Amino acid sequence: MGASRDPLEAVLVAVPVVVLACGVAAAVMRRLGQTAVVGEILVGILLGPSLLGWLWPAGSRWLLPGEVLPSLGVLGNLGLLVFMFLVGLELDPGLLRGRGRAVVVVSQASVWIPLGLGGLLALAMYGSLAPEGVGRAEFVLFVAVAMSVTAFPVLARILKDQGLYGTPVGALAMACAAVADVVAWCLLASVVAIAQPLRGGGGDAWGTAGTGVLAGLFLAGMWWGVRPLLAWGVRRWAPDPEAGDGAGAGAVVLLCSGLCLAAYATNAMGVHALFGAFVFGAVVPRTAVVEAAAERMRAFAVPVLLPLFFVGSGLKTDVGLLGGGAVWLWAVAVLAVAVAGKWGAGTGAALLAGQPARDAVTLGALMNCRGVTELVVLNVGLGLGVIGAELFTALVLMALVTTAVTGPVVRAVRAREPDAEAATVGVRR
Repeated sequence: MGASRDPLEAVLVAVPVVVLACGVAAAVMRRLGQTAVVGEILVGILLGPSLLGWLWPAGSRWLLPGEVLPSLGVLGNLGLLVFMFLVGLELDPGLLRGRGRAVVVVSQASVWIPLGLGGLLALAMYGSLAPEGVGRAEFVLFVAVAMSVTAFPVLARILKDQGLYGTPVGALAMACAAVADVVAWCLLASVVAIAQPLRGGGGDAWGTAGTGVLAGLFLAGMWWGVRPLLAWGVRRWAPDPEAGDGAGAGAVVLLCSGLCLAAYATNAMGVHALFGAFVFGAVVPRTAVVEAAAERMRAFAVPVLLPLFFVGSGLKTDVGLLGGGAVWLWAVAVLAVAVAGKWGAGTGAALLAGQPARDAVTLGALMNCRGVTELVVLNVGLGLGVIGAELFTALVLMALVTTAVTGPVVRAVRAREPDAEAATVGVRR
């Protein structure tokens, strides 16, 4: 039955099941005081070999047969490109003004200390968990970057849910996460530029340097060339978001086309497509037209397409692979180093920058949040073959735990504080 099944029929069954399951899980998580992404990550894991594939293999194969996975992967990655465009669009450079010293100290400590600790852990794990044929340098570099990630959009959602968005500690956390996010994406782009040619078997130092030069030219071209062109195009093509469906549709077409072309450009030059979508979002002018068009894109891509990415990650996550005691010990070590590196470094750096103790602990906990950004990074590494399924599973579980504990920890730390003034703007995830 599975071999002769129409792929379109399989997609038409899988998509609503996945989307509805993620919607229900997100609603349940919100009632429990969690962010929606925790429920969506859980659904992805439970629909994969960790639960459904283990309890009911035939049902798992019928719901998510092999022939449907490439189609779901394409749809999920389109949703992910839109999501990364929205992350870039929501970065606010204004958050840096007046908080320079604290932002620099906390953001850089929250990147480089976990990156160093992650690199040391990766050196210890290399003999046990590195895939065959993967060089020590690329394995260590990738794991180090994966340990240094902060989920900027999830952090913003947590701040908004708890009434801290727009407060001094919330603004500082957003500014630190924004800077850390940019640094982490640049580091990831560098690691991909190094690893991709090596994994292809034909790369050398010149090829890697060439990729770096192309990436620099891309950034310069986007900022000084595409950015003013977009400002002109938005004014000419869609001058008024209230003018009717034609104006709004024109802006959506412009943004969708632009993010796809930017993603194609970075993918073609050897840097991941997500980097192009992220940069495109960062250079798009933040006008009323763009905001209205972005809301239209978000309304479909985030609840419908993005859950398919989580399922793709869940199907690659098999808790059964951690069955050996040694592998579970490595998974615990990954979690311990992740928490110590991010939370510890963020808290310590905030104290050194002169922040009150409660604000410092809050900042450390918020910087420890990883969420969907970590899953993006991990899927890049798994796709390149730099990490294997066992380490991928351990890192996914680390991302789930660190994301899940952020909200309750922040709530407990701020429990005796007077109600914070909620901001009127924020991201939706």
